[in-house]
Amino acid sequence: MNGRSIAGFALLPLAMLMVTPVWSQDAKSEATSRTTELLWPDGAPGAGGKKDGDLPELIFTRVASDLPTAAVVILPGGGYHGHAMGHEGYQFADWFAAMGIQSAICTYRLRGKGNEGKGYGHPRPMQDAQRAIQTLRARSKELNIDADRVGVIGFSAGGHLCSTVSTHFLVGKPAAKDPIARVSSRPDFSILCYPVIAFDQPYTHRGSQRNLLGANPDPKLSKSLSNERQVTSDTPPTFLFHTAEDKVVPVENSLQYYLALQRNGVLSELHIFPEGRHGVGLARQLQGASQWPGLCQNWLTRIGMLPE
Repeated sequence: MNGRSIAGFALLPLAMLMVTPVWSQDAKSEATSRTTELLWPDGAPGAGGKKDGDLPELIFTRVASDLPTAAVVILPGGGYHGHAMGHEGYQFADWFAAMGIQSAICTYRLRGKGNEGKGYGHPRPMQDAQRAIQTLRARSKELNIDADRVGVIGFSAGGHLCSTVSTHFLVGKPAAKDPIARVSSRPDFSILCYPVIAFDQPYTHRGSQRNLLGANPDPKLSKSLSNERQVTSDTPPTFLFHTAEDKVVPVENSLQYYLALQRNGVLSELHIFPEGRHGVGLARQLQGASQWPGLCQNWLTRIGMLPE
């Protein structure tokens, strides 16, 4: 299986899968400096204070473009107790900028490591991620973003949050006083990287479930956030990648979500690589899995998020 990927459960020859990844900016895409803003300038719902952990932010990476660009909200992983800001945050902001896609890393609120019963559990991370998508869409003219090409990417527990906002979204309230609340939080595309998906299953990542829902969650709540059960025909087009060797978040999570997408007729693509630990990020030095960024770029082009 070395050097091959499972896409839709079919092993494809390596030559068919080779797509050149974009690691550096091309002449058409010039990243500008990053800027940081509070996600909720007037205070986040349910905020317990005014310390760093109480104040989620958006870290923007802009690109210079004559035309409105696609945009993506980046949700780093970290088990709902931290944010892996390097290899699942800033590196991806630069990768998207190289493709001419603007981004905003969302530092959604967390339980915090060792803070059982403290910090922030559900629904605060979901509210923050929904708000991030709405912010990019509502401010599309100001940010030079195409409001119909706003997506989300998430990693590990951030992948669970990505699947949550892809299956639980706000329709928007046109008459709302808050202009950001007027628009939908539904992503136009979703990219899930070695995601936590299922709760209360043998392959659940228990730490993420505990940090999000507590030690003894209501079974109904667990079911509602076991997102392979929440997929519908309205779930956005989805790209997934995982490694079979992942012992932290077993590959069954991606498999079950992909099957749910297929059952509901959602445009979706799954790549499983035989080698690689959990949390490989761009996987630049990992034989086989290093193909996934190029495959994802190709997919973004085919679904109309990038120009041909």
